[in-house]
Amino acid sequence: MNRTAPAAFRRRIITAGALTAAAALAFTGCASGGSASGDDASGDGPIGVSLIVKTTTNPFFVAMQDGAEAAAEELGVELTMAAGKEDGDEDTQIQAIENAISKGDAGILITPNGPAVEDALVKARDAGLYVIALDTPPADPESVDITFATDNFQAGQEIGKWTAAKLGGEKATIALIDLFDDKVVSVDYNRDQGFLDGMGIDTADPEANGDEAPTGTYSGGDYEIVGNEASQGAEDGGRTAAETLLSKNPDINVVYTINEPAAYGAYEAFKAAGKTDGLIVVSVDGGCAGIDAVKDGLIGATSQQYPVKMAELGVQAIFDLVDSGTAPEVTDGLDFYNTGVALVTDEAQDGVESIDTAEGGEICWG
Repeated sequence: MNRTAPAAFRRRIITAGALTAAAALAFTGCASGGSASGDDASGDGPIGVSLIVKTTTNPFFVAMQDGAEAAAEELGVELTMAAGKEDGDEDTQIQAIENAISKGDAGILITPNGPAVEDALVKARDAGLYVIALDTPPADPESVDITFATDNFQAGQEIGKWTAAKLGGEKATIALIDLFDDKVVSVDYNRDQGFLDGMGIDTADPEANGDEAPTGTYSGGDYEIVGNEASQGAEDGGRTAAETLLSKNPDINVVYTINEPAAYGAYEAFKAAGKTDGLIVVSVDGGCAGIDAVKDGLIGATSQQYPVKMAELGVQAIFDLVDSGTAPEVTDGLDFYNTGVALVTDEAQDGVESIDTAEGGEICWG
């Protein structure tokens, strides 16, 4: 946790101890005299939690909402859900944060849409709300109490290692389809830079996309980076980005994408151009639709993450903090709680750990 529990909860934490939640999340603190009834810290009503996701146009965040809703129902938590109008919409998220403060919620779960949101999160913490980032760690770690997320650098590394092995020494002509080009968020550069690192390419500044040497060698042979284009994490954005990159170099044979909606759009652009033979598309998400895309050959490999788990753990953490004074801890060696990642592919490569689509489909977004 980045700093002590907010003012509304400090009086409830009396001695040190530990509790393991049902979802196997580690906690610190101790049980105080709070009841298990689901009432808020004052005992006047249900515990209020706001879940604020980036957008509901991406099924990843819809799954997150479903997970939070199920957990809230089980615990008797009063859940309010809000979302940006699109990926990157900071204003709508800021208004939802203000609403959570006004309602007197116990906590906020949020997938931040950008750095402008973080001042509002600091305001929420100062007002006594417990703030948990899901999926996307904020640029300012002091804007949240803790983050529950995929290790996004590792997620990128896994698809990068797989790609390098799959190429088998062939030249890699690489298109990088990122999230934004008008703001910097950690999920964007961590996945992009993790992918290149997994390929064995020097990433220069690890927190900047697009500053790598345009040509050189990867772990298996020569590479050329055609360019970086933003997709806004959307299918139409992925298609437009791929079209732009194809216009620069029609010989692209490797496409990294920030997420699976962008991957779908990118594949359609290559299909329309008659350029799918030998094409390797890799991505991050591992949703059920994405697993089907791997099975069908549109995506070669994807790093599967677990948004339902993130949301369930977040609701549970705020409930436990109010109910018994226990607070969540980060994973050992990291500055966030790692909710896990698995590489999913039906073309396993030597030296790269993976699961197939049958197994990935059984656990998609669980």
